[in-house]
Amino acid sequence: MTAPICELFSSLQGEGLLVGVRQLFLRFAGCNLRCDYCDTRYAWEAPESARVEQTPGKRDWEQAPPEMTPAEVAARAQHLLRLAPGVHHSISITGGEPLLHADFLRELLPMLGEMGLPCYLETNGTLADELAGVIAHLDFVAADVKLPSATLQAPLWGAHERFLVTMAAHEDPNRRDFVKMVYVRRTKEEEILRAARLIAGVNPNLPLVLQPAAGDQPDIAPTPNQGLDFQAAALRHLREVRVIPQMHKSGGWL
Repeated sequence: MTAPICELFSSLQGEGLLVGVRQLFLRFAGCNLRCDYCDTRYAWEAPESARVEQTPGKRDWEQAPPEMTPAEVAARAQHLLRLAPGVHHSISITGGEPLLHADFLRELLPMLGEMGLPCYLETNGTLADELAGVIAHLDFVAADVKLPSATLQAPLWGAHERFLVTMAAHEDPNRRDFVKMVYVRRTKEEEILRAARLIAGVNPNLPLVLQPAAGDQPDIAPTPNQGLDFQAAALRHLREVRVIPQMHKSGGWL
């Protein structure tokens, strides 16, 4: 079994509740969405070759096969972790959309777990059945709820609800779950409220991280007041709502 890999590298987490921690990032290729604000469009399709850091955090890339087996990915990850002992908080499984490769993850995640670091899944929150097959091996699930105003795609409320229900059905006190939601200037409060009600209908204790989209287009970058207003609106339904910018963009982190 193989899967398309874009890159393997060490950096700082730029989003969500773990913003600022050092992670080893494993980025899969392939995505079932095409969000307007996406900053990893190069991961939508399989690359001609994967790029893998030779030294953690140094961006001294080497070209690797674009398709790897779970054992090959695990060996490369282990090599990088050994070069920087005690530095990394966790291993981020990202994309693209990593749950498109759920069968691959079922083999890979136990191997990564043996390395002694938590496994952190970044997902667009639409593939509930695929999540169910791998969630037992995860320590963090960072699930997006996609706002149509931000993605410029059709609403995904039903898919997101099924995903959140699946998370709740596999609740584990040792796993930390939260929801991320990117908003843009054209986002309206009614959309935030609909998303907050959807999340609260499954679990009102699930933390929500509101993320103002980075960009210089007039219909992309939100105003500061939008963050305040949207947080207040979401707090009508949820117990924990934070506004955290996408720090990997402002900080220049990959």
